[in-house]
Amino acid sequence: MASYSGRGVHGQVVHKLGARIVGGEITEGEILDIGALGAELDVSLTVMREALKVPASKGLTDARQKRGTFVRERAHWNLLDADVIRRRMETGDGPQVLRDLADVRSIIEPAAAYRAALHRTDADLSALEAALVDMGRAKVDSAAAAEADAAFHRALLAATGNEMLKRMDMLLEPGLRERDRMVHAHSDADDPVPSHRAVLDAVRDQDPDRAERAMVDLLAKAVADLDHLAHAPDVALRS
Repeated sequence: MASYSGRGVHGQVVHKLGARIVGGEITEGEILDIGALGAELDVSLTVMREALKVPASKGLTDARQKRGTFVRERAHWNLLDADVIRRRMETGDGPQVLRDLADVRSIIEPAAAYRAALHRTDADLSALEAALVDMGRAKVDSAAAAEADAAFHRALLAATGNEMLKRMDMLLEPGLRERDRMVHAHSDADDPVPSHRAVLDAVRDQDPDRAERAMVDLLAKAVADLDHLAHAPDVALRS
């Protein structure tokens, strides 16, 4: 499936359409004037029609004879789609996304840590350790820190041995990366290594109860970090 983050003219058009729809600039039920949009974006009708296939695939738009192409109600949007999550983060819905993300993580990741402690392989431990090392090295680089954090949680999901849980990274990562970018860019950000190390140690020791508790503690710290950031005078969460 094509992505909002695609390169070239097609990708740029898809990105702009997605941002306008998710951001509310183009409202639910509104009929899209494809010709006018194409002229505004300086692309052909062919490019516009191809680009519109992407938001349609994500439940954002639909087309009907005699009605044309229109924005669907939010209830039909695929809010679990990574690109939809990214557009929400970019267009003012960031705080709600982060709150929802925290809730979802509290349900998924403690259970994933428990299962990882039971099923991890040596390769899984190596991947977790490598991510933790990168995390420690990236303390002054918010982008690198976010990448290392995402790699750790991706490796943890993979260590469960469950292919469906492994693919939950597609849901968690967009919001997690944005959350990490904001937190690690702040000068008062706490060191994330100890809380992640506690999870890894429990997984390595094949102690599922301890791994689950360690993940609960890690997520509580993640929420506290965001709360601290929200009240910092020099930082504003998107809202």
